[in-house]
Amino acid sequence: MKKTPQNNDISCPRPLDISDDDILEAMKDIEGYLDITPGDVKELYGFAYRHAVERLTNLVKARDIMTKTTVFVKKDTPLEKVAETMADHSISGVPVVDNEDRVVGIISEKDFLRRMDSKDTSSFMSVVSVCLKSKGCVALSMREQKAEDIMISPVITVGEDTPISDIADIFTKQDINRVPVTDRKDELMGIVSRADIIRSSFPKYTD
Repeated sequence: MKKTPQNNDISCPRPLDISDDDILEAMKDIEGYLDITPGDVKELYGFAYRHAVERLTNLVKARDIMTKTTVFVKKDTPLEKVAETMADHSISGVPVVDNEDRVVGIISEKDFLRRMDSKDTSSFMSVVSVCLKSKGCVALSMREQKAEDIMISPVITVGEDTPISDIADIFTKQDINRVPVTDRKDELMGIVSRADIIRSSFPKYTD
């Protein structure tokens, strides 16, 4: 249940705020006569940039940015151990696998919060507030439960060849922050998070 991060930085170009003066100076550097206006050049650059970004994001696959040998838990792992594992590795979500290492679910902090014995456990601070006001911990009701009792299943997964553009689209449409990467046998290969996509696209701005 250990992880060894092996992320590769795949950089996408960062958009530039090109001014008309920049374009005019660039046009002067080109020998010969150009029958084109600065506005035409700027529009052409915009189209070219969008096509380049689309091409690059389709070239970068899940295997290029996923965290390999990721942390996971078994279906029968007690929730106490699941919480401890997530805390020890400073992660907010963890895949759940069966005895054949096939991904069967996923657990996030939200899943813990939703199943606590309180009407007001929508965030970490609301849990703290409830605990401070009550005589017991609102998580005690989950003490005897296991990973399979609160995991989200069936789980959305992607293959190693899935482009990061498709993964980003999944995150947006499904309102999720991470997705397990599996092979053809549904065995866990790694995991991709929103942070992985951001780091791969803008590595200089996420240090």
